[in-house]
Amino acid sequence: MLCRLTIRDFVLVDRLELDLQPGFGTLTGETGAGKSILVDALAFALGERADSGLIRSGCDRTEVTAEFDLAAAPDASAWLLAHDLDTQGGLLLRRVVDSSGRSRAYLNGSPVTVQQLREVAESLVDIHGQHAHQSLLRSEAQRALLDGHARLDSLQAEVAAAWRDWRTARAAVAAASEGVEALAQEREQLEWQVRELQTLGFCPDEWSLLNQEHKRLAHSASLADGAQFALQALAEGDAACDARLAAVTHRLGDLSEYDDAIAEVAALVQSAQAELGEAISALRRYAGRVDLDPRRLGEVERRLDAVLGCARKFRCAPDDLPDLLQRWLDRLAVLGEAADIDALAARALAARSTYEELAGQLSAGRDAAARQLGSEVSLVMQQLALGGGRFEVALLPVEGGNANGLEHVEFRVAGLAGSEARALAKVASGGEISRISLAIQVVTSQAASVPTLIFDEVDVGIGGGVAEVVGRLLRELGNQRQVLCVTHLPQVAARAHWQWQVSKELEREQLRSRVVVLDGEARVEEIARMLGGIEITPVTRQHAREMLAIGSPVG
Repeated sequence: MLCRLTIRDFVLVDRLELDLQPGFGTLTGETGAGKSILVDALAFALGERADSGLIRSGCDRTEVTAEFDLAAAPDASAWLLAHDLDTQGGLLLRRVVDSSGRSRAYLNGSPVTVQQLREVAESLVDIHGQHAHQSLLRSEAQRALLDGHARLDSLQAEVAAAWRDWRTARAAVAAASEGVEALAQEREQLEWQVRELQTLGFCPDEWSLLNQEHKRLAHSASLADGAQFALQALAEGDAACDARLAAVTHRLGDLSEYDDAIAEVAALVQSAQAELGEAISALRRYAGRVDLDPRRLGEVERRLDAVLGCARKFRCAPDDLPDLLQRWLDRLAVLGEAADIDALAARALAARSTYEELAGQLSAGRDAAARQLGSEVSLVMQQLALGGGRFEVALLPVEGGNANGLEHVEFRVAGLAGSEARALAKVASGGEISRISLAIQVVTSQAASVPTLIFDEVDVGIGGGVAEVVGRLLRELGNQRQVLCVTHLPQVAARAHWQWQVSKELEREQLRSRVVVLDGEARVEEIARMLGGIEITPVTRQHAREMLAIGSPVG
């Protein structure tokens, strides 16, 4: 559950730390005091879209931190473990946005993406906004709600993937059927090109090795002459370096007895004599290997010409010929598959079978969930002054299916404007849709695994006895989960286990939102204000006490 919410410089809030309790709690206050701002701040922390407009005037950034106890959130704990994030001591979500609009997110102190923040938040909090009933008029939202309630989301994703595979396989069959002649021509051209390169037998490193060998063979005479010249100068001539250097070494060695400085020089010359000896040995070995080989030079030049000829013909660098051959081979393999229309048709048939099997499972799950959801929502509707009303979830067949399955989902009601069940958008009025939306939210929330539920003024347009029922339903929900409701109805607030009052005050010419925990007489005063408006009388206070006594029975 949500344990603490810390807000810094968010819209009208400067500094605010809120410790939340289990059960059903309400946020009340005058219109415009900023009740929904607290919900917006939490939504921001959970990954909702953010920009610099959320920053309180005069500040350079806003920051919201939400602390959760994971005891009742196994899905969130599993997500953290899967992403190598610490789960000891609960979960701390932190989100910051600066004046440039740049957003940063953290989980237990570790930087994460906003998408990761949203992923873990889905298993922690479910927020029902005051305009949630508007989305219920859209078929896509109705389908998503039914699938989510029945926990069919992963199966629906599999159906969508199977649909894409089937569509791709069908397209391959169509393309092969329509382009048989063009594919045959392309395959024929590729086959002779591949034969030519395979006949050439060119290896990836061969071009570099050929050029090195050609350079050596073309200059073999110069290399042999150079080696002999160096040997004459260093070892075999009358004034050879090695003999003269040996004499210098001997002479300095004799003199080193008389001066240590000469000894150091003698050691250096002796080292040079040793290295010169190694160089002479290497030259003799090289001179013994260097010879003129006109026949091999001709072979190398013919090979270079053949490679260059292929490279010019196929308009690429010689080094690229092996890669070009591999690309052509890969393309030939694809063309071979495309030419086998029977194999493509079999693949498309298998993809269709997979799609139909998965879609059939999805349809069965939706059918069972639709009947159960219709029955449960209908029961709640009777309590919300919609007596005689009946809620249905219709599954309308889609010929051939689509990525969402074999049917459209349509929410229908009966008994409000007629006995026949008709589409929700065509039958119910605005007030009725609001109450039906609330009934759906209460039912679906009871089946959900999310430990914290937020209702942001979902009771707009409701009053009297219906408001008392709404309060009772939310309190019953609060006995199972943590429920927080922004409300203007005293009948709802009086049913809460705990209550906050949100007010707006002017400080240093700036408006700020302030939150007070209400208890005892303070809560009586707030309920009385909600009942009586500006002037609160003893009668109003007594009424408030009675509502709290009825709404919050001991035990």
